[in-house]
Amino acid sequence: MEARMGNPATVVPGAMQGLLAVGKAVEGTGLPKNLLELVNLRASQINGCSVCVDMHARALRKDGESDERLFAVAAWRDTPYFTDEERAALALAEHLTRLADTPEAVPDPIWDEAADSFDERQLAALILGIATVNLWNRLNAATRQVAGAWG
Repeated sequence: MEARMGNPATVVPGAMQGLLAVGKAVEGTGLPKNLLELVNLRASQINGCSVCVDMHARALRKDGESDERLFAVAAWRDTPYFTDEERAALALAEHLTRLADTPEAVPDPIWDEAADSFDERQLAALILGIATVNLWNRLNAATRQVAGAWG
């Protein structure tokens, strides 16, 4: 496998710093790191971003995530391994990743569950995190970045 070009975030001056700054802001809200990583993994699975699937699965495993939960992220609805908060975040991630798949991008029940699970700052961070991983997925998929090639 070979990438079509360098990642656009590294090619355009200042882009990488801006994207990393958004990520740091999200991390600074106190939203649990493993929750963000689960959401990142799920969005990346949906988008078929091999770089991000590899990176977020590795990060989760490094932070002590169990194999059962890692293997079940794509089927989170049908397993007992996730908390109510994680389920709310994963549902929101799926809807924000698949905006055009339903007439209402984020139906009220999905929003309400997330809003009941997280305070406003956490919910804002979750939305920014989901948007950011979707951006990374699109950069990597468009340019065919290679999983594991970052060293």
